[in-house]
Amino acid sequence: MSAVTTPPVAPTGISPRRRRRANVEQGRAGWATRIVVVLVVIAFLIPTIGLLVTSFRPRVDSTSTGWWNAAFNPFDATWTLQGYAEVLDGGMGNAFLNSIVIAVPATLIPLLIAAMAAYAFTFLKFPGRDIIFLVVVGLLVVPLQVAFIPLLQLFGQFQLVGTFPAVWLAHTGFGMPLAIYLLRTYMTTVPHSILESAQIDGASHFQIFWRLLLPISVPALASFAIFQFLWVWNDLLVALLFVGAGQNETVTLRLSSMIGQYGQRWDLLAPGAFISMSLPLIVFLFLQRYFVRGMTAGSVKG
Repeated sequence: MSAVTTPPVAPTGISPRRRRRANVEQGRAGWATRIVVVLVVIAFLIPTIGLLVTSFRPRVDSTSTGWWNAAFNPFDATWTLQGYAEVLDGGMGNAFLNSIVIAVPATLIPLLIAAMAAYAFTFLKFPGRDIIFLVVVGLLVVPLQVAFIPLLQLFGQFQLVGTFPAVWLAHTGFGMPLAIYLLRTYMTTVPHSILESAQIDGASHFQIFWRLLLPISVPALASFAIFQFLWVWNDLLVALLFVGAGQNETVTLRLSSMIGQYGQRWDLLAPGAFISMSLPLIVFLFLQRYFVRGMTAGSVKG
């Protein structure tokens, strides 16, 4: 009867005591990280909660007591929708629609143009490609204010000042460098073998870009779309210069004029802010799963 032999076990190099200690330290680090994240979230939420509570309080109560008094004693506090009614009656509804008309094209136009440019910088070979890309990336450090006067003069010659196309073109030019940089960084992670296979099958550059590369680049496209939409929606300076007050004013301009030059109607700031932030919050919640994927794409290549 032959003896049964067990195969030798390769030494792991780490003793059980050290392994248990490492697990304990890793657990402590995980709890410490969770605690820090919770504290950061609370720190960011406290001002927002205070603004939300203030938006439903009468002006007299807001000037006499703090918002925390109403938050911790909701049944003893007075709540009203008067602030929201005044904001909507003051033209915020029309300004909200104007902001949508401005923000959507000002997001889609640079997104489409930058995607084409990123495809060219990544997969096409032409003289001066790298130099042109460095120049485009270098435009990220140029302040936007240096272009305001030339753009105003140029748009004035074509009678575009005060119209929606002026804001579309301005935001398209200002957002193009960042869009090209993000999309090109993402496209460098796409294997060239996929495009070579499509070219062997007879696909043109337009077909490869439209049917193959754009679906693959959805995370990067959504990431820039969030940035661009939030920037255009919350913009005040560009809208003030190229649109101005009137029928085409945005939510930021309407809210600024309603508060007054000296802030005498500060009580309208809270309800107006929540009305203006409703749509960007919805956009971010629907596209948040693409946000981190698009921002980290290209940072690590294996």
